Amino acid sequence: MDTLARISNNTPISCIHPFRSQSPHFPTSLAIFRVGRGSLTPIRASTTSTERGEVVLPPQREDDKQLQKGIAEFYDESSSIWENIWGDHMHHGFYDPDSTVSVSDHRAAQIRMIEESLHFASISEERTKWPKRIVDVGCGIGGSSRYLAEKFGATSVGITLSPVQAQRANALAAAQGLAHKVSFQVADALQQPFPDGQFDLVWSMESGEHMPDKTKFVGELARVAAPGGTIIIVTWCHRDLGPEEQSLQPWEQDLLKKICDAYYLPAWCSAADYIKLLRSLSLQDIKSEDWSRFVAPFWPAVIRSALTWKGLTSLLSSGQKTIKGALAMPLMIEGYKKGLIKFAIITCRKPE
Repeated sequence: MDTLARISNNTPISCIHPFRSQSPHFPTSLAIFRVGRGSLTPIRASTTSTERGEVVLPPQREDDKQLQKGIAEFYDESSSIWENIWGDHMHHGFYDPDSTVSVSDHRAAQIRMIEESLHFASISEERTKWPKRIVDVGCGIGGSSRYLAEKFGATSVGITLSPVQAQRANALAAAQGLAHKVSFQVADALQQPFPDGQFDLVWSMESGEHMPDKTKFVGELARVAAPGGTIIIVTWCHRDLGPEEQSLQPWEQDLLKKICDAYYLPAWCSAADYIKLLRSLSLQDIKSEDWSRFVAPFWPAVIRSALTWKGLTSLLSSGQKTIKGALAMPLMIEGYKKGLIKFAIITCRKPE
């Protein structure tokens, strides 16, 4: 698959799409994907291969490099703190609505998030139909990869922008006796270093929000998926726009901009935008659901953990980026409570 996208070549990375992305302005195919104003420059949405099967990666744009540098440094700084307090799963937990939970419950809820995601995607319980090859796109320190590899007896490879995360993930895999099954490397999710059709399960747990080009992101997930393979995207989105809306309201854009600045996030999109992209690639069994109500206890719990003595001392010794991220946590709660931020799961299957 060699999909062509077009992106403004003189528009800096923006936190908010400047158009009503669920209207006809948003493409029904991947032929043109306009992000901001200015002349349009063609960009390949996937890698190519040489005759020897080597993956050839296209050159990066300078603004993408700066964003990736910020993301990598943010997680280089913060990952050890997160692991020390919350363990090796760097994602939301899945809770019963209005539940009251303890810290130990939060770790169980993170495992439940994985299981609920697999169930929503209709991953078969039959051993003969289990995925054998898995890629974890935006793997953190490898919690999901190790869990999925053990659950399914599969091999898994995880990619992250953070060298610190990749090193720690490999160390944990070795310590748990999984080095022969699981490996981790530094790589770009928009230019994945894998040939086409490699993986039965393509897993992206809360990494899509960091992607500056959602078209290339989805294109790469589809490219590396094997025929019949399942793609699972769990990600932060903004709310769907109403029939008469052309954009988010100014106060919503301002709130998201503050969150973007703290967490190194580029443009947000809605779950509906993801669905349109998946449809444009002729993917099958596309499903989406808003799980915001099931993650409501998460951010208040993260704030409580940060306010403990252990949390405060860890934060103060971490770095400026981590502290900035911690101070922005109430903004995430505000976004959820006001219905602006949605915690979405989107799944699909690649045709046989």
